Amino acid sequence: MGKVLIIDDEKQLLRLLSRMIGLEGYTVYEAESCKAGLKLLALHKPEVVLCDVRLPDGSGVEFVKDIKKLYPCTEVVLLTAYGNISDGVLAIKNGAFDYITKGDDNPKIIPLIAKAMESAVRLYNDKNCQLTDEGKHYTFEGIVGNSPAIQDAISLAKKVSQTDVPVLLTGETGTGKEVFAQSIHQNSKRGRQPFLAINCSAFSRELLESEMFGFKAGAFTGAAKDKQGLFEASDRGTIFLDEIGEMPIDLQAKLLRVLECGEFIKIGESVPSKVNVRIIAATNRDLKKEIAAGNFREDLFYRLSVFQIHLPSLRERTEDIELYVHSFVTILSAKMGKEIPSIAPGFIKVLKKQPWKGNVRELRNVIERSLILTDGELLTEEVLPPGMLHPEDMEAYCGFDLSGVEKTHIRKVLQYTHGNKTETSRLLGIGLTTLYRKIEEYGL
Repeated sequence: MGKVLIIDDEKQLLRLLSRMIGLEGYTVYEAESCKAGLKLLALHKPEVVLCDVRLPDGSGVEFVKDIKKLYPCTEVVLLTAYGNISDGVLAIKNGAFDYITKGDDNPKIIPLIAKAMESAVRLYNDKNCQLTDEGKHYTFEGIVGNSPAIQDAISLAKKVSQTDVPVLLTGETGTGKEVFAQSIHQNSKRGRQPFLAINCSAFSRELLESEMFGFKAGAFTGAAKDKQGLFEASDRGTIFLDEIGEMPIDLQAKLLRVLECGEFIKIGESVPSKVNVRIIAATNRDLKKEIAAGNFREDLFYRLSVFQIHLPSLRERTEDIELYVHSFVTILSAKMGKEIPSIAPGFIKVLKKQPWKGNVRELRNVIERSLILTDGELLTEEVLPPGMLHPEDMEAYCGFDLSGVEKTHIRKVLQYTHGNKTETSRLLGIGLTTLYRKIEEYGL
């Protein structure tokens, strides 16, 4: 299940959290200070750290930076009794996976630990992520695929990486836009400087502005001290703006000024700040249609798309599917502690016929599910989802016996996880509450 380090100086709460998380199947370590936590991190290298904000020898919000610098693939969840927006934003900027409040968010702790564990394991196992003393290092050679479509994209990315021009990455969800952005940065002259990423659809308009540009103390209620924004923090480096098509149109004007003049104005300040930063943006939307609809500035589009790279969908490069299958089977089998099974030709054949709307991310999930259901030494098409085997009959099939299939599948996954509900809900891709309801409904 993985290792979790809990750092909290409230002994009673520390023991309670330890028991609760331990009962879910995780190996748990306990510390009451930053210093003690660092020793346990070095000794056991846990995938997830659950850390209090107020500790005897430091602030958990600042301690996140130390942990991520030493162990970049470890995920940190901050826990506090005194939650406020500015601390939460700073925690995320420093690298925290999430920030929750004691009492109010207690039911979220176990599901959140599961999500953080999944993220950490993915970082450690990611074929494109080679750990060095400086952290993650992405290379173009690590990108899977020999098809002309992906090789053309890699060739363009290699060429533009040697320049400083803005790059716009387009393509469907799950095609690897952030991997390309990281690779362009790491292989550029800015490679040793900061690379910071933000998903423009993950924040409200106000939080997105403060996250990107920062604010001065007193700019609004709760702004107790100056906050450095991501543009300032990534000076001389690269900032990756994912889902750029979701950015509110009034913030687009501020971004355009950064591109044109290399300056921005913090919230609550009247004097512009200068910044030297490369911008890589990504979107799965058609920005020209968004311009026509009045949702995106045309002048910003032309500044961002000085060099545009389209990442092909998986169905546009089906010849790469077999490479991905072998890669995922190797990685996921090791993670599950299983012998690497042989792969039947029919298994690959069925996968090559799928539309793959979720692209590589969806393919990985299907491979993981198939490995769970495989008991023998051969991975065959029989363990694939029924809709993949006979898509033309799926509507009738679902109407005939969907509940029976669902019940059998949930039972199999529960057996695989030895009854661990959190891990089962993660593998099934459903919420923990939904899983409990299904268990009760089917009498499992």
